[in-house]
Amino acid sequence: MARKEGWRSFVDAPARSQPEPLTTKDLRRLGDDALADYNQRRRVWHANLGPIKTPQLAGLHEDLWDIVDSNVQDGDKAKGAIAIDAFPGLGKTTSVLAFAKQFHLREIAENGAFTADGHERWPVCRVGLTGNTGMKDFNRAMLEYFGHPGHQRGTTAQFAHRALDCMLSCAVRVLIVDDLHFLRWRATSGIEVSNQFKYIANEFPVTLVLIGVGLAERGLFSEGDSYTNAVLAQTGRRTTALDMRPFTVDTDAGRREWRQMLLAIEQRLALSEKHPGMLADELSDYLFARSTGHIGSLMTLINRGCQRAVRTGCEHLSQDLLDGVKNDAAAETARRELDAAIQARRLSTRVAPARCLAG
Repeated sequence: MARKEGWRSFVDAPARSQPEPLTTKDLRRLGDDALADYNQRRRVWHANLGPIKTPQLAGLHEDLWDIVDSNVQDGDKAKGAIAIDAFPGLGKTTSVLAFAKQFHLREIAENGAFTADGHERWPVCRVGLTGNTGMKDFNRAMLEYFGHPGHQRGTTAQFAHRALDCMLSCAVRVLIVDDLHFLRWRATSGIEVSNQFKYIANEFPVTLVLIGVGLAERGLFSEGDSYTNAVLAQTGRRTTALDMRPFTVDTDAGRREWRQMLLAIEQRLALSEKHPGMLADELSDYLFARSTGHIGSLMTLINRGCQRAVRTGCEHLSQDLLDGVKNDAAAETARRELDAAIQARRLSTRVAPARCLAG
């Protein structure tokens, strides 16, 4: 999505249709070609189960709508920025892109695909950062998104002015900056980009949405007396910090959220031998330990488990099958402690039964 053409493909892509449910007998009746086609559709479907409207996603979207819709100040006023700061694997980028898609579609529906001057309307611009991004690279990345012919040659200031022209001409209202943690905030490049964010807030009619890991620790919201801290503190004063929390099961409310999540995933699975409670009842503790409550790790495990279930003809998910499926390194490392706590009954994902009050 580093190019507007890729963003358009993402926004305009029709919703995927879940493969029709077939029983094991139905699968046996299919010819080789029909079965291969059905399994290919299931591979793609299971690899793209999300986004699922979790409480975390719903809460983040409410905050994003509040801030973006309130940023319609006149041009002489700086617009507030947003920083989404959370651990990896919690669905930050997925959630922001889902919001940005809705926002893009709303802007096009309300204002049309072209501006009053006849330019294409692009309500959203997304820029991804790398570990050595400086101000010039950042400005060039914005130009590359629009396919501007002047993205290869020019000074830092020229790139910035061209980017501003693109944003104004295309009526951009949201600028997403992903992987912000790749910047070295205490280094010169970090200060340069922080200054660039202030310039964008002052001159560009956009809401900055910054996404990263450990942004507070890296100094995005720093206060202090030194020039470095003061520059970063100005960015912090204009920025609203949001987060994405993992699932937790230390309260009944948290356990209910986890169960609802598993029930939602269960309904989406295209396996001929799935059954009610397969995930939410039989595998609830196991899946929490394997994912440590991180939705990214959970969806990876479910996707890979479904691929194996289809390929082997098992057609359902079980602990035996999932034990042979590898997950991301962070989840596998952290699962040992959770496994031990669950085995010792110090931790459970089970929702406590409702108590009947005596009359």
